[in-house]
Amino acid sequence: MTDIRAVPRAARFALAGLASLLLLVSACSSPDAEPPAAAAPAPSGAPTSATTAGLAPTPLRVGAGMGDAPFDTARTVDVPAGWTASVWARLPGARLEAWAPDGSLLVSLPGDGQVVRLVPGADGAAPARTTLLSGLTQPHGLAFDGSTLYVAESNQVSAYAYAAGAATGKRVVVPGLPDAKSPDLRGTYAHALKSVVVGPDGSLYVSVGSTANISPQDRDADPQRAAILRVPPGGGAPQVYARGVRNGTGLALGPDGRVWTAVNNRDNIQYPFHQPYGGDGDAYGQVIPGYVNDHPPEELAALTPGRDLGWPFCNPEPDTRPGVPGTPLKQADLGFTRDAETNGDGAQLDCSTLPPIEQTFGAHSAPLGLAFATLPGKGEGAVVGVHGSWNRTAPRAPEVSFFPWSNGRMGDQQTLVGGFQATDGSRWGRPVAAVPGPDGALYVSDDQAGAIYRVAPPGR
Repeated sequence: MTDIRAVPRAARFALAGLASLLLLVSACSSPDAEPPAAAAPAPSGAPTSATTAGLAPTPLRVGAGMGDAPFDTARTVDVPAGWTASVWARLPGARLEAWAPDGSLLVSLPGDGQVVRLVPGADGAAPARTTLLSGLTQPHGLAFDGSTLYVAESNQVSAYAYAAGAATGKRVVVPGLPDAKSPDLRGTYAHALKSVVVGPDGSLYVSVGSTANISPQDRDADPQRAAILRVPPGGGAPQVYARGVRNGTGLALGPDGRVWTAVNNRDNIQYPFHQPYGGDGDAYGQVIPGYVNDHPPEELAALTPGRDLGWPFCNPEPDTRPGVPGTPLKQADLGFTRDAETNGDGAQLDCSTLPPIEQTFGAHSAPLGLAFATLPGKGEGAVVGVHGSWNRTAPRAPEVSFFPWSNGRMGDQQTLVGGFQATDGSRWGRPVAAVPGPDGALYVSDDQAGAIYRVAPPGR
């Protein structure tokens, strides 16, 4: 076996990228990824970095005709005391969501190439379903600007005129985005799904994920990958707004007027310190499961022009005593540590120059959809669908997370909806996104259970 330490830097990058590409089907953000069969079960419950105070186990209501698996077994979810939860619609492969001006909920189905329209029934009753768009290439992100609907496909972003429950007049406004059909990627692309949001000035922001776990060539690609691109109001060539964003699937406009992103970060990070780790000898460069379990954390970051989130050269550092086993972990305002595999000498990027990450999730949480909402009893904050880990022991649990916003700062992660993972690590659901509805309830998509949940505060 080749000693990776003896391989020149450029070749090491190529080998690392190849190894990552072989694991594409298991990527953190893959909509079909499941925990590997060999993963050990959680010994004493489902790990989370979030606080769970104030939650109560609540039976998940299942309406007539919606009782196919996994709802052929009674399910319980953890929600704030007094809230209710129900299966509102069955929708296999449901991913990102957006409320239309007419009060209907649009949901993307990348695997089917469709965007569906759900029209709410009276008093929270099951919605009527129609297909709004079909024949698309992995549609994912959805965003409205007045009556204009933007749909992010894997290879482009298109605009439609939305009226009377129909989307017409398709215009491609961001062509040529990289996906598995791009000649230079030759069919191999781990993070092809794109997200889109409209900025306060009408500009478009588009997330373009990395090719693989470690693929530094993405930072020099055209168009750049592992980046958030900005298209100015009225159109034009996309420009890099933020880079080093491994997979910023979550994309939303925050209360401060900035675009925020929730990021799926690195897997199998090497230990980056010249010191022992739970044993004797220098552990530098080793992949140590106990360290990997909590490093690097996933990011919730506010974007500014030219911001660099560091991937794959710098990783957010959560340890209060860096590199020490069992040290308490911080969530907010994290600086960076050099990546041992890609930037051991700091020549690729000076990690000390990067602004701290505002907030984080536990490593391997796989945050996906991001929205901002004001919730009864919670106030204003970020709401994030957390898919759960695929390669952590014990598995990081899926949930809907809430980050309170106060005095211009993002508070620490709280579990808003949990209970999708049993103590043995098995799961019956994996939330993707949660968006506030016009009725004051949250609507949560789940691509594993094939469902949209309605999670409602008292009286809603």
